[in-house]
Amino acid sequence: MSAPGQSRRPVVLGLTGSIGMGKSATAAMFAARGVPVHDSDAAVHALYGPGGTAARAIGDDFPGTLTPEGGVDRPALRAAVLGDADKLARLEAIVHPLVREESRAFLARNAEAPLVVLDIPLLFETGADARCDAVLVVTAPPEVQRARVLARPGMTEAAFEAIRAKQMPDPEKRARADFLIDTSRGFEHAEAEVGRIVEELASRTR
Repeated sequence: MSAPGQSRRPVVLGLTGSIGMGKSATAAMFAARGVPVHDSDAAVHALYGPGGTAARAIGDDFPGTLTPEGGVDRPALRAAVLGDADKLARLEAIVHPLVREESRAFLARNAEAPLVVLDIPLLFETGADARCDAVLVVTAPPEVQRARVLARPGMTEAAFEAIRAKQMPDPEKRARADFLIDTSRGFEHAEAEVGRIVEELASRTR
């Protein structure tokens, strides 16, 4: 509860989950209930666009990874960093601070909301959970995850394993979560769980 003279702030819920776990669909359920959601992937997409801050820096550090229009050529960038931990670290050093700045601006814009969601795939891996009041992890059995990911256009086993290798294992995420949603149990179950979480967290006073 806020002390006298202090302004309220939103409860910040971190939303995360490994690739193929249904995080984006779950984020959309929060948005449909009127909860402001900051999509870090969408922020990256904008930063990677022609003239974007990240695009300019990436082009300088990784020659040959920009389109003629000046945006990031994602397949070229993926190929440039795939399997190279040092290059991946350089890329993350460019992108992560810019996304954090976008997140801070989002929180400032939604300072009067009772609840906001930070949708961050690498929430624990980047330490972003420290900026959250609670964390929701979306999960699914490994065989469901694999089937979902490999059904995506252009996805390969090698790419899937490379992505998964840089993500915290699902059991570790689940152990650190305040809330869990198993998306393999269906849309209605997930919606009901989102409703329960919104009701619980939006009632908190900060």
